[in-house]
Amino acid sequence: MSEMDAYEIVKKARSSGRYTGIDFIKGIFNHFFELHGDRRYADDSAIIGGVAYLEAMPVTVIAIEKGHNARERMQRLFGAPNPEGYRKALRLMKQAEKFQRPVICFVDTSGAYCGIGAEERGQGQAIAENLCEMMTLKTPVVSVLIGEGGSGGALALSVADKVYMLENSVYSVISPEGCASILWKDSTKAPDAARCLKLTAQDALSLGIIEDIISEENMEQPDFFSGIKEMLLEDIYELNQIPTEYMLENRYQRFRAIGRTE
Repeated sequence: MSEMDAYEIVKKARSSGRYTGIDFIKGIFNHFFELHGDRRYADDSAIIGGVAYLEAMPVTVIAIEKGHNARERMQRLFGAPNPEGYRKALRLMKQAEKFQRPVICFVDTSGAYCGIGAEERGQGQAIAENLCEMMTLKTPVVSVLIGEGGSGGALALSVADKVYMLENSVYSVISPEGCASILWKDSTKAPDAARCLKLTAQDALSLGIIEDIISEENMEQPDFFSGIKEMLLEDIYELNQIPTEYMLENRYQRFRAIGRTE
């Protein structure tokens, strides 16, 4: 991969023309019924979630939503969730566990919202609670990164049994611009940072962070969403055959193995 290729993928992941979480929900699921609020503070519009049918199977669907135009993006905080968004997601996941519904997450965020109010309401704790609870959630969890996967804001919905990335999505601890500003005090070196960060889907696959890459070759075709639907059905059927204690142990070991070099 050339030095500029990684940053070109970053720009594609950020493109305003990409499908958002709502598009995936409409294209894959039937009878989506949205649920609101974290029952503590507010309803965060950057995260949408609720109950839907995957074919005939009831599931809980959670997605980070950026919006399609300027007005929607402002309303959705450009896909940067507040603590109440992560707490809403966790509430829905615990509800799914209670009713034995699989959880499917679609992730697209540059990172959690970094405003003063978010910090005052416990942004770090909300993310940490999601990481901890998802690791022991007693129902199958599948996450798909559909655009940007930035830092803990993305990881808070990606502790799953199976994790996938779209071909032109990215997954990183920090944005290339942020990394370049810290390392070189020069945000124009973002292309160099993107290469060093190993943030592309191909990088994530080679490092064992994801299970597979979803091709975007036929993204404009009617059968694009049907292919993802079939993948989700196969994964959930497979995970439902595994005893819960083994599924949880496999999930734990999956994340423990990331970064292991021996």
